[in-house]
Amino acid sequence: MTFLSLDGVDGAGKSTQIRLLVDWLTRQGRDVVSCRDPGGTPTGDEIRRLLLDPEMRISLRSEMLLYMASRAQLVTEVIQPALDRGSVVVCDRYLLSTLVYQGHAGGLDVEDIRAVGAFATTGLMPDWTGVIDLAPETAAQRRDAPADRIEQRDRSYHEKVRRGFQAEVEQHADRMSLFDGRQAAEEIHQAIIVEVQRVLDRTRRP
Repeated sequence: MTFLSLDGVDGAGKSTQIRLLVDWLTRQGRDVVSCRDPGGTPTGDEIRRLLLDPEMRISLRSEMLLYMASRAQLVTEVIQPALDRGSVVVCDRYLLSTLVYQGHAGGLDVEDIRAVGAFATTGLMPDWTGVIDLAPETAAQRRDAPADRIEQRDRSYHEKVRRGFQAEVEQHADRMSLFDGRQAAEEIHQAIIVEVQRVLDRTRRP
């Protein structure tokens, strides 16, 4: 069982890399479960709709707790059962996002968020997280859909998001890797699978 997540600023190419990674893992003969956070369950999808709706007015603390509620449901319904079956789980965002968006960028205490996250997830953390780094203005230009409630925040906020991701990767380099989102998608993919193969080798069960 191996738990992987990919993260980064909105528009950095995360969805493309998740698709490529899932395809690669499947070709290796692995049973793969792909999910997204927030969302991934009926309850989580409803919470996601609320969180991203530009018309909703949600305080930062409530926002953080809603993300945690969706994540708790995802762990219970999807991630833990898949790991128990021996599957590889690939998650589009996880606790790191909340630490960065509501903590580093939003101003909530990062260690408080980490403690709430440990409770919400029963302490389940990815074996490895890949973060795709990209300047916020470049990422915004790549988006092909109207900005959601979080994406509508100002440039200063998104610059703090980027720095937050960089800081977390630096602090947890043993289980996180940073990738240059300016590179071609295939180059990023090849760099990701090098890291993922190392994780798979390390987490292989007898």
